[in-house]
Amino acid sequence: MTATVKSANLGFPRIGLKRELKKAVESFWKEEIDTAMLMNIARDLRKRHWGAQKEAGLDLIPSNDFSLYDQVLDMSATLGAVPDRYAQALGYTPGTPVDLDLYFAMARGRQKDNIDVVAMEMTKWFDTNYHYIVPEFTAQTKFALSSTKVIDEYKEAKALGIETRPVLIGPVSFLLLGKGYDGVEPLSLLDNLVPVYLDILNKLKDAGAQTVQIDEPFLAMDIDSAAKTAYENAYKSLGNCGVEITLTTYFEGLRENINLAANLPVAGLHIDLSRAPGQLDDVISALKNGNKTLSLGLIDGRNIWKSNLENLLTLGQKAVNELGADRVIVAPSCSLLHSPVDLAEEIKLDEELKSWLAFARQKLDEIKLLADALSGQKDESAFAANAKDIQARASSTRIHNTDVKDRVSNLKESDIQRKSPFDQRIVAQRQHLGLPALPTTTIGSFPQTTDVRQARAKFKRGEMNRDAYEKFLEEKTVQAMKWQDDIGIDVPVHGEFERNDMVEYFGEKLNGFAFTKNGWVQSYGSRCVKPPVIFGDVDRPEAMTVFWSSFAQEHTDKPVKGMLTGPVTILQWSFVRDDQPREITCKQIGLAIRDEVKDLENAGIQIIQIDEPALREGLPLRKVDWPAYLKWAVESFRISSSGIEDTTQIHTHMCYCEFNDIIDSIAALDADVISIETSRSAMELLDAFVDYKYPNEIGPGVYDIHSPRIPKREEMETLLRKALKVLRGDQIWVNPDCGLKTRSWEEVRPALVNMVEAAKTLREELDSNDVKAAS
Repeated sequence: MTATVKSANLGFPRIGLKRELKKAVESFWKEEIDTAMLMNIARDLRKRHWGAQKEAGLDLIPSNDFSLYDQVLDMSATLGAVPDRYAQALGYTPGTPVDLDLYFAMARGRQKDNIDVVAMEMTKWFDTNYHYIVPEFTAQTKFALSSTKVIDEYKEAKALGIETRPVLIGPVSFLLLGKGYDGVEPLSLLDNLVPVYLDILNKLKDAGAQTVQIDEPFLAMDIDSAAKTAYENAYKSLGNCGVEITLTTYFEGLRENINLAANLPVAGLHIDLSRAPGQLDDVISALKNGNKTLSLGLIDGRNIWKSNLENLLTLGQKAVNELGADRVIVAPSCSLLHSPVDLAEEIKLDEELKSWLAFARQKLDEIKLLADALSGQKDESAFAANAKDIQARASSTRIHNTDVKDRVSNLKESDIQRKSPFDQRIVAQRQHLGLPALPTTTIGSFPQTTDVRQARAKFKRGEMNRDAYEKFLEEKTVQAMKWQDDIGIDVPVHGEFERNDMVEYFGEKLNGFAFTKNGWVQSYGSRCVKPPVIFGDVDRPEAMTVFWSSFAQEHTDKPVKGMLTGPVTILQWSFVRDDQPREITCKQIGLAIRDEVKDLENAGIQIIQIDEPALREGLPLRKVDWPAYLKWAVESFRISSSGIEDTTQIHTHMCYCEFNDIIDSIAALDADVISIETSRSAMELLDAFVDYKYPNEIGPGVYDIHSPRIPKREEMETLLRKALKVLRGDQIWVNPDCGLKTRSWEEVRPALVNMVEAAKTLREELDSNDVKAAS
C-alpha cells in the first residue's frame, strides 16, 4: 500500500461562528444561565467543531484546544497552579479540583459576597493580539492534577466516534510563560511539574489516546542554556510515556534550536513554514537519519489570504522526497484560533475579494488538498481554481494607488520630527492647557451599553435613519461630557459612542480596507474582535473624528482629548495584505493618521491621543530582528504625530506588555504623555520607565478595567503613592489601565469617582509637601 501524507489541525476557533461562546460565558457571569447550560453550549460547540474537521477529512483532529476563557489559564487549573490569595479568599485547598467559580476568579477577579480578590496578570500571547492569563509561581507552588479537562474532552470526542489528538501546553513553555515571585526562577520548579504531566499522559493512554500534541513555542524563541537543559530533562522523562508526542512550535523558526528540538526523544516535530519557510532544509537535515515525523505548518493560521497551493506543494514535496510520505504531516502553521471560523457565511462580502480569502473552515480544505496531492492524489481542478484566484488578486487594479505609494517614498527626515524637543514643548503645553498636578483623564471609550449597540445595529440595518442615529449619539455624548465635568475629570473624552471598535472604526473610513460580518477572533476571555482586511494601498478620503471631538468640546470648558488609533496598532489588529512589506502599509496608515491629527488641531483640539497598544506585540520573536521592526514602527508613529504646533499635546497609550527591553524605542516615539497598564502588576511595569529615567509624562493606570471589581479609592491612592516615590509629581497623570468600552456604567461611575478623589487627595499631599509622611 502506498504511503500517504497525513493531514492535521493544531486547534480550531473556540468562540463559534456567531460568538456563541462569548454570549454564553457572559450570560453565566450575569447569572442568566447556570453551569449546566454553559457546559451544554460548550459541548455543542466542541461537537460542531470536531464534526467540521472530520467532514474535511483530517487525519489528526485536536481536542483540549477548546477553552471557556484561555488555554494557559486552563493549564494552570489543570496543574493546580493556583495563587495563594484564591486559596485564602475562596477557601480553595491546593490539590483539589478547580471549579468554575475559582477559574473565573483567577481570570477576572472577584468582588462579591464579602470576597474581594484581584485577577491574575494578563499579557499578550507572543506577537499576537490574543491575551493569556499569566501563571504565578512562588517557592510554595506545588503542582497536582486539579482538572481532568484534557482527559474528559478526549473521551467526549471518542464517544462521538471521533479520535482526537489532545493538546497540551508543554511544561517548559508553561513555566516560561509564567512569572516568578519572591526571587523564584520558574524553571526551578520543573522537577515538581513533570510528574503531573506524566500523570496526565498516563491517564490519556489509559483512555485510549495514541498521540498527543504538546505545544512548546519557546523552542522557536531566544532561550538560554537553562531553558535548553530544561527541555532535555523534561522530555527525557516524558518521551517514553507510551503515548506518541508531537512537539509543536510556531510563530518563528527554530534557528539555533534545531538540533535541540530534533534530538528530543519524541515522535514528531511541527514547524511553522508560514513565518519561517527557510528553515525547512536545515530541519530535514537534522531529522533525516532518524524516524521522527515532520509536521509542516504550510497553511498560514494567522491570516486570511487564500494559500498559493502550487508554491506550498513544492515546499511540501521537498520534505516528502527527503523523508518519505509516511514521515510527513501537513498542518496549519499554528492553531486556527487566530482565524475567523467560516468564509461561507460572508454573504455580503464582494465576490472578487471573497475569492482571495480563506477562513478556518476553508483552511481545513487547503490542508487536505495539499496532503492528498503529496500522497499522489492531486485534485487538478481544485489546484487550477486556486491558481486562478491567486493570479486574479495579483493583477487586480483595486489594490494599487500610485499617489499613496509616491507619498511614502517621498517621506523626509523632517516629516518624523516635532518642531521642538520635549523639554521646550512641555513648557508651552503647560502654559497653554493650565492643568492641575496629577491631571485626571480616561483612555478614551465609555461603556458600550445595550442601547448603544442596538442603535448602531438598527442604523446599519436601515431601521434608524441617520438623523435619528446622530441625535442619539449627540445625547450620549452630551451626557458623558456633563458627567465628567460633574465628577471633576480634568481632561474629558467624548466617549466614542459612535465607534464599534478602535481599529474597525478607522478602517471603515480609510481606503484599502474591507470588512467581514462574522470574521470574529478571540482577543481575551469573552472579548472578540473583528479585524478589518487590508487588501490595498491605504489613504484617508476625508476627516474621520473631527466632528465628534469638536462637538464634545462645545460642551465643556476643559480641553477635550481627541482619540485616534495609531498606525502600528491598526496594522497589527487587521488582517494585513501579504503582497508588500508591512513597513510600507504601516507608513501609509501613518500618513492617513497624520492628516487627521492636523485636522483635529485646526479644529481646536489641543490634546490628541494616538493609541499604540500593539507596538510591543508586533516585535519579532527573535532579538536579532528587533532593530529593523522598531525603526519603521517608531517612524510610522512619528509620521502620524509630527507636523503640528508645540502647544498641541500628543498622548499615546500602551497596555499589557513588558517595556524593559524596548524602552529606548518607546522614548523614541517622543509622545508628550504615555499611559500604561500598571494596576494588575501593582506598578511593577512602571519600573522600566523609572530605571530609564523616562523624561516625558506618564499615566500609570490605577484602575484595572479588565476585571469587574470596583477599586476602592484607598487602593488607587496606594498605587499613586508608589508612583510618586519614583516619579516627579509634575510628571504623573491619573487614568485607568485601558478604555472602558467593555465595562458597565454601574462599575465605571464609582470607579472613576474614586479615581478622581484619589488624585485630589494626592494633589493635596503634594501641595503640602507631605507625600513621604503620608506614605
